[in-house]
Amino acid sequence: MPYPIKRLSFDGFCFDVYEDVYEPAEDSFLFAENLHITPGMRVLDLGTGCGILAGLAAKKSGQVLAVDVNPFAVRCAKENAQRNGLCDRIAFLRGDMFGALRLDVWFDLVLFNAPYLPSEVGEEETWIGRSWAGGVDGRLVVDRFIAEVSAYLKPAGRVLLMQSTLTGVEKTLRGFRQQGFSACVVAERCLPFFETLTLIEAKYMIA
Repeated sequence: MPYPIKRLSFDGFCFDVYEDVYEPAEDSFLFAENLHITPGMRVLDLGTGCGILAGLAAKKSGQVLAVDVNPFAVRCAKENAQRNGLCDRIAFLRGDMFGALRLDVWFDLVLFNAPYLPSEVGEEETWIGRSWAGGVDGRLVVDRFIAEVSAYLKPAGRVLLMQSTLTGVEKTLRGFRQQGFSACVVAERCLPFFETLTLIEAKYMIA
């Protein structure tokens, strides 16, 4: 197991971040500050990283599945769940987005702090790179997520997706609407160099 490189506290929990695991940053904290969950909801946290969103969701809902393609992230998130007394509320899977799930599993809420930044070829080849690198236009993973997520949502289920204005927020909103969602921006945070972090909520509208 890689060694811990940082320990952080949030909302009464303590999370260790290990080498080769994405360290929570402004996007993670904006997400966490706008995570509204009610008891009994089934929550899927894709790209769980160190498990910060999974832990916060489990505190409220008690039914969370945390998924990450990075084996070090899955192990790190498991250890953080144990550290915070959440092992009985979170299940863990290693897999590439929805590839780890059966088609007969549905959720009330799907969380995804997506790899949303434009990247050059090869930058996604490291575990850390895969957590942020979104391809040439930053949309490689985001567009795939939009196309696939409805198959794993209950009727009237919701999505919370983090991305940057560098990768086309309006295109994301249109993409969700084309897939049968209503979608809007629910939170933003400005960063240096003309970038804004954007948290998008999409609600699945079944006719």
